Amino acid sequence: MKQTVTITKQIKLDGTWKRYPVQVNKNGSIKPDVVLIGDKPVSAPGGNYILDWYENGKRMRQSVGKDAADALVQRDRKVAELTAASNGLTVTNGDPTKRFVADAAEEYLADIEAHKSSKTLAAYRTAITYFRESCKKTYVEDITRRDLLAFKTYLADEKEQSDRSVWNKFSATMGFLKSVGHSGKNIGVVKHDWPEYDEETPEVYEDDELVRFYAACDEDEARWFRFFELTGMREGEVQHCQWSWIDMSKRTITVQPNKRLGWRPKKNKTRSIPMSAPLVDLLKDWRKKTADSTCDLVFPTAGCNIKLDFLDCLKAIAKRAQLFCKKCDGCAQETPNCERWFLHKFRSSFATKVVRKADLRTAMEWLGHTDTASTLRYLRPAEGREAQQKMDAVFS
Repeated sequence: MKQTVTITKQIKLDGTWKRYPVQVNKNGSIKPDVVLIGDKPVSAPGGNYILDWYENGKRMRQSVGKDAADALVQRDRKVAELTAASNGLTVTNGDPTKRFVADAAEEYLADIEAHKSSKTLAAYRTAITYFRESCKKTYVEDITRRDLLAFKTYLADEKEQSDRSVWNKFSATMGFLKSVGHSGKNIGVVKHDWPEYDEETPEVYEDDELVRFYAACDEDEARWFRFFELTGMREGEVQHCQWSWIDMSKRTITVQPNKRLGWRPKKNKTRSIPMSAPLVDLLKDWRKKTADSTCDLVFPTAGCNIKLDFLDCLKAIAKRAQLFCKKCDGCAQETPNCERWFLHKFRSSFATKVVRKADLRTAMEWLGHTDTASTLRYLRPAEGREAQQKMDAVFS
């Protein structure tokens, strides 16, 4: 006979720890960080999920951590154990020929953590968490094409993800399944099953925007973001940039691992970026003013730690300069979280200029790309007066 195991969540409410029923979705998954108080769903971050069952007439409880999807897996394990025990059997895994999704996911994420950046790890963890919320299968081998199609719908409808985000999370999940030998080919996922999205032209900063932006910067702020603008480096590269990367005589910056901080470039790709004259002047001036032989970072904080708040600083300056979101143009409302100002946009601006002026192979090298498609995204068509000048040149 199949045994019953329920899941509750223990949270601290009004200074007292109490257990409440969890909210269960239609597909049988648990809605993360939500409990039912009476019949009303209430947000309940923190706390732990608890398994509750009877064994030999005695009530038993077991804490199974903070993850809703993992709590479901632990419940299924306990049900299998109790059901087997009631039939005189011993089970450590409901089916020893299969792998628990929870175990496979944690193993996969541990491998991602060892080889990828913290941001990449966070993105993969979110994708797999969403998949486990969508798919209630306990074992990897039971996941089917239908589960992946349902996941695609779940991301769009329940999580309200953009088309590109749906594709990214679907791709990350397919990578996870492939890593454990359960690839799309094995389960019948074909090309037209994948989400679709329109490749948007990368946004760039216009010259007049940057004039207003830099006018609102103090001396240090201007250096930070001019460095982003003139190198096209990614945020992590700027954060971990060392003076040893910079060769003033050759006028190059070589992006390479920061061994002291245990950081590696994307895909472990080392590359050299030529420095323009304005960048050389900026760094020479900055080096004179920092003159701290005990710290190897170009933009350190106290204790020679990496600077983590470039984005916050960027948005604060945009607010100070009264540079608004598109939806707020012309109105009096300021927004410190301006959606038009983000760090990667400096890289997009750099890339667009480089692709227009340099050959494709050179642009790929400076940007650290491994395929031409990534670089060609930045080849924006000419517009306005520039487009007219190009047309005149064609037929002159």
